[in-house]
Amino acid sequence: MKAIEFNHVGKQYRLGLVSIGTFKKDMNRWWVMNVLGKEDPFLKIGDTNVRATKGESEFVWALKDINFSVEQGDVVGIIGKNGAGKSTLLKLLSRVTAPTVGEINVCGRIASLLEVGTGFHPEMTGRENIYMNGAIMGMTKAEVTRKLDEIVDFSGCERYIDTPVKRYSSGMKVRLGFAVAAHLEPEILVVDEVLAVGDAEFQKKAIGKMQDVSKGQGRTVLFVSHNMAAVRNLCQKGVVLRDGMTDFIGTVDDAVNHYLETANSQPEEQKLITDCIQKCKSFLRISEIQINHTPYSITSLSSGQEVLDVLVKGNTSEPMRCDIKLIIKKLDGTPLACFMEGRYKGHLYDIQPGDFTINRHIRLPKYMADGVYNIDFYLHEPGRQDFFQALNCQTIHIEGFFDQYAHPISISNDGFIGLESV
Repeated sequence: MKAIEFNHVGKQYRLGLVSIGTFKKDMNRWWVMNVLGKEDPFLKIGDTNVRATKGESEFVWALKDINFSVEQGDVVGIIGKNGAGKSTLLKLLSRVTAPTVGEINVCGRIASLLEVGTGFHPEMTGRENIYMNGAIMGMTKAEVTRKLDEIVDFSGCERYIDTPVKRYSSGMKVRLGFAVAAHLEPEILVVDEVLAVGDAEFQKKAIGKMQDVSKGQGRTVLFVSHNMAAVRNLCQKGVVLRDGMTDFIGTVDDAVNHYLETANSQPEEQKLITDCIQKCKSFLRISEIQINHTPYSITSLSSGQEVLDVLVKGNTSEPMRCDIKLIIKKLDGTPLACFMEGRYKGHLYDIQPGDFTINRHIRLPKYMADGVYNIDFYLHEPGRQDFFQALNCQTIHIEGFFDQYAHPISISNDGFIGLESV
């Protein structure tokens, strides 16, 4: 059974002004739509919602031609860049605003948590706001009373429950708002990127509650977040939005991989590796870093290219005894493997004042599957300090590389896997 269905949904905005702008255009629009019964003439114009570029039209499509459905009990992650249309989609679903074209069919009662303190009256106490939100969702006073103790306990705001909400911190508002939305038994729970305001303990509770709501009680959840680990952990399906349009619909793993690969393959990511410098000692100057003979931050590897060639050039005014460290990570930031020559080989570089060059060849582990990975680069003194670091300095695309799990994997106590130097 379908809980939500989007049919050719679009939302158009006029930039800078309200309405069409002139009385003549307003009358023309009214005449065409209401008298002639034709489509709104202003829907035929409008730029795609690319926020970083200046368009030629004064109209913009925040969402355009959205078509997908959500089955009852599904947990769907809505992901995409800032400005892709995620929050607009949820506002349409929650009836905060109406679609310009298309229709949304919903089967069930919706509880929304779109922004911090949404639906709360600042002059009313937390307890009064719980009852008011329950009434807005169509629940009786007896139903809210039955859930009241559970809501207050989950929110962790018991001491302030009879204090006006205007005196709550932003985190407390999120706690109480989520507790109300999750416990008042809606058939559909809509959650925007608000859990980031809460602390780690509350985020863990909130994700656990959403899992219980979806799996244990069979309710539908739409979840917007930029935390890919949370999306993978909570959701079963994913929808990727890009410039106001659906870019991908599928399983959550495929959706997250598609989003991350797309985000890491944009032209603006093709920059010099040395532009990624995050930390460098004042006596040290790194003039060049090359990985696999390219100074740029994107490279590809295929079968037969199992070795990373690392070249570092620089100048130091002080002697250094340092080690090269590479950390290979998944695109969501999860460390996968670490190479530290000094740690595993007992060898450090003794660099004297002046110009220096380091050239090493590092064999990648044979269990790495095809995909896209990021590399962090460090020059450091083991156990003491980092002389230099460049985070996400290289993105490597691996295709037709190794047979996954061809060799046994040995993982150290800290969770990293050492790479082999050749």
